[in-house]
Amino acid sequence: MGVLSTASLFAATVTTGLTAGLFAAFAYAVMPGLARTDDRTLVLAMRRINESILNGWFAVCFGGALLFTLLAAALHLGAERRAVLPWIVAGLLLYLVVLGVTAVVNVPLNNVLARAGDDDTDLAALRARFEVTWVRGNVVRAVASTGAFGLLAWALVAEGRLVG
Repeated sequence: MGVLSTASLFAATVTTGLTAGLFAAFAYAVMPGLARTDDRTLVLAMRRINESILNGWFAVCFGGALLFTLLAAALHLGAERRAVLPWIVAGLLLYLVVLGVTAVVNVPLNNVLARAGDDDTDLAALRARFEVTWVRGNVVRAVASTGAFGLLAWALVAEGRLVG
């Protein structure tokens, strides 16, 4: 059981860290870069990114962060491992913020871009509806997922102290 609880915590930490890195990269590089482009470029680039990101690697990281963190929490309910449980639960709560913002803010805006036609769309209006709110939502996701990653990393360190 000890190896499985540590492995699940390690997997939770890695997948959460990869997800945090993705959202952070969008916050500090991708979206600021696209902000310097014209309306058509931003809309088309975000459409292609949104299409491309739905793949197995993203699913493993984004969904795995939740599943592995839930598994780690469940496996740390025993008395001998419970000392790190508060860190895992705090990380889980922050990751739930990420999921909530994704579901309520970012995905609906991605869907707005996907549904808009190329020829009959006022791209400036579409961009105005999308960009500011999507970027704000993503910054929340970047901060929350980075916080979750830090908490899970600390739980891993604390677990090592308990075991070692």
